[in-house]
Amino acid sequence: MSGGGRKGISYRDSGVDRNAGDRTADVVGKMARSTYGPQVLGGVGGFAGLFSLGGEVNLFNRRLVDPVLVACTDGVGTKLKLAFMTGVHDTIGIDLVAMNVNDLIVQGAEPLFFLDYYATGKLDEKVFADVMKGIAEGCRQGRCSLIGGETAEMPGFYREGEYDLAGFCVGVVERGKIIDGEKVAAGDVIIGVSSNGLHSNGYSLARKVLFDIGGMRVDQRVPELGCTLGEELLRPTRIYVDAVLKVLARYRVKEIVRSLAHITGSGLPGNTVRTVPRGLILVFKKGSWPVPPVFDIIRRIGNIEEREMYDTFNMGIGMTLICPPFNADAIVRTLEEAGYPARIVGEIVAADDKGVEPEFRLED
Repeated sequence: MSGGGRKGISYRDSGVDRNAGDRTADVVGKMARSTYGPQVLGGVGGFAGLFSLGGEVNLFNRRLVDPVLVACTDGVGTKLKLAFMTGVHDTIGIDLVAMNVNDLIVQGAEPLFFLDYYATGKLDEKVFADVMKGIAEGCRQGRCSLIGGETAEMPGFYREGEYDLAGFCVGVVERGKIIDGEKVAAGDVIIGVSSNGLHSNGYSLARKVLFDIGGMRVDQRVPELGCTLGEELLRPTRIYVDAVLKVLARYRVKEIVRSLAHITGSGLPGNTVRTVPRGLILVFKKGSWPVPPVFDIIRRIGNIEEREMYDTFNMGIGMTLICPPFNADAIVRTLEEAGYPARIVGEIVAADDKGVEPEFRLED
């Protein structure tokens, strides 16, 4: 039925600008290509990304006899709120990649490729480009290729100026080199690799304490931090891929690295206990590693109990590594040489009951 000469409504009238999506695709394509190696076939723009596992590709600096693909997906949680509050969007993409590749390497896997999902009500091309800039930088740090993604405009679904992010990463590991923690034994030591702040976890509690209870502002300079609160809270999650792969390369034959844990949600207790067998206790020595001042600020303002802090935040340790005591000093040196501060922070002891669930302890 004719509308009496009235112009028909378009997709753009409903809030979706297809031309903006096309323009940003060109920008993303250039950023993505900066992460490519010889394994990537084709480019951004197809219905799926292509990544070769055969031919002349030499993964893990050697041929893989029995390769196992490892996959994970994650987001950055309410840390996104800090990007919205500050208007700084060029680092949150690093967090997105970090949350994925750091999970991959605890299995001993080498990251291969990454895909992102960006959803918003109305596409802001400048914000989108900044986010993608961070994702591309994260992929370079994490040794993986950005081979595709999805950008969704959903008018009326998100608040104005806000967006959501998710990431997906695939890696590979030799079947016989999978790190599952089953060989951890009493007498092994725990190495803590330093975090550089909150990373991407605990932000719901941090925001409530700092802003709602403490009345602080993102642009407020905090002497203890040496920067503004916003700068501290937006500091990108440290990516541990390069350091861990250097350690694993040093022990290609001997299985010295018995367990790895990425300290994310549930803090030190929740993430470390699931990387060791039953009948073992992970004993962490308080004071054996530096705790960034932001954690003490949160604890004081919120009057938060010690165990709650450890159950929520990384408390200065972004990743743990368990190994025999004989190899610990050499591994710490390798991590330090790669630019990742690390210390021996605890040990593994046997529980009285060999069948009991693993336990986390914090001792003076």
